[in-house]
Amino acid sequence: MMIRTTCTTATAVALLAALTAGCGTTGMNPHGVNVTEMKADERGFVAGTGIESQDLVAVADKMARSILATTQIANAQGKPNIVLEPVVNETRFPINKEIFLTRIRVALNTKAGGKVTFLARDRMDALEKERDLKQTGKVTGGTPNAPVEFKGADFILTGKLQGISTRSNTGASDYVLYTFQLIDPRTSAILWEDFAEIKKQGQSDAVYR
Repeated sequence: MMIRTTCTTATAVALLAALTAGCGTTGMNPHGVNVTEMKADERGFVAGTGIESQDLVAVADKMARSILATTQIANAQGKPNIVLEPVVNETRFPINKEIFLTRIRVALNTKAGGKVTFLARDRMDALEKERDLKQTGKVTGGTPNAPVEFKGADFILTGKLQGISTRSNTGASDYVLYTFQLIDPRTSAILWEDFAEIKKQGQSDAVYR
């Protein structure tokens, strides 16, 4: 009778230990490293010398503030229409470069208090299709043979990323220059321009995708 009780107790302890161990692995990846949620403007422990989220946040916020302070926007009569043009990436990093303009646009729409209007030129196919459906009377809301109502741009917002990279046996160094411009599409004049620059160095490099 004593032997049976001892075995039962040992089995219960073993099951409890197994359950406890199973609970302890919840939320961990196969390599045993916990996933850490961080703010986008924080530098994480997985980092390299390239363009990262904290750089995106810092640069985009600076550009948004600078655009709002420029005379052409601050003293504009009405709401200027802005069109986004692709950013040129001349760095060695294969990043999604358009994310900078997206971040600037969202920051301006959030903080500008209706001072500017962004035109969705990247959605022209869908917009033209909807316009044609309305003009032909296939859907409601349009006037047959109505003139084109798409607005023209008062400003074009674009940018360029350029870099200088250095490699040696002791590590890596990368300098990235971020420049953005507001251009008058009628005259091609650069009405506003600002920049940010970030330099990083480290003993090892990361893979950017």
